[in-house]
Amino acid sequence: MVVTVNIPDELAAQAKALGLSLEAYVQEILAQQLAPPQQTRQPRTQEEIRIWLDSLAQFSDKIPPLPETISREWLYQDHD
Repeated sequence: MVVTVNIPDELAAQAKALGLSLEAYVQEILAQQLAPPQQTRQPRTQEEIRIWLDSLAQFSDKIPPLPETISREWLYQDHD
């Protein structure tokens, strides 16, 4: 396969600064982008999930209750 692209001067300068040919530098960039993630995330344990959920609910007692019906006036009650 042959791909023709216009290479920006900046990319060529980066390759030169690293002492690589432009072709080798582009191949390295593509290889990094296509490589599988180096570390796969392990599923969280039940304890980690519980800690996370507890942190979400930490200040839930400070949330004011909703009115039975939500009106436009209620939505904008704190606005001038």
